[in-house]
Amino acid sequence: MAERRNKIMTITGDTKMKIGIMGGTFDPIHIGHLLLGEFAYEDFGLDEIWFLPNGNPPHKKTANTEEALHHRIEMVKAAIADTPHFRLNLYETESAEHSYTYSTLKEFRRRYPENEFYFILGADSLFSIEEWKCFEEIFPNCVILAAMRDDKDAGSMREQIAYLERTYNARIRLLQAPLVEISSTALRRRAERDLSVRYMVPDGVAQYIREHRLYKRAKGEVGVYDRTIS
Repeated sequence: MAERRNKIMTITGDTKMKIGIMGGTFDPIHIGHLLLGEFAYEDFGLDEIWFLPNGNPPHKKTANTEEALHHRIEMVKAAIADTPHFRLNLYETESAEHSYTYSTLKEFRRRYPENEFYFILGADSLFSIEEWKCFEEIFPNCVILAAMRDDKDAGSMREQIAYLERTYNARIRLLQAPLVEISSTALRRRAERDLSVRYMVPDGVAQYIREHRLYKRAKGEVGVYDRTIS
């Protein structure tokens, strides 16, 4: 447990770093998240990937009890424990307010002006980013790494990137990563039915889910995690 606690992100000094940001509810974190982080780290020469669990995201209904939040954080710790360049950042979980990407990135730039931030998102988010709150304020504070999916052809992705760069002076790069069809919603349902989540989440996360009987509920009871939408 002490080793996991040491993975919480800390920065000291004025050394310039290239930081990838992976946000999400991580309920639970799975190998799709980790693969995106690893490919971004390798392909763009990043120094660290910060995994940023959402505390109170405005676009998702989450189980906001302290216990549920604790479990999500502990699962991220278990998932990244063996990867030195993966770090846990608790900025959004420590806020009682809704978590918005633009405000988080602005705060990171204020706290760590010497660093360059790379915000990792999926193809679907790239096409819907104009619907995000104050989305124009995202672009000056980061380079966006857009993960290309098989169902979005390269031509459409490049057209969207060119549009956002031209219209908002955005800086966007294509992130080539394996397409892994795993959703946290499906994993929760499997765990609820006592089905294996092995190979879909890291072993430490599978063990944590099993030991703490996460996503279980008594018959007829609405469980704390059943209200979570991934």
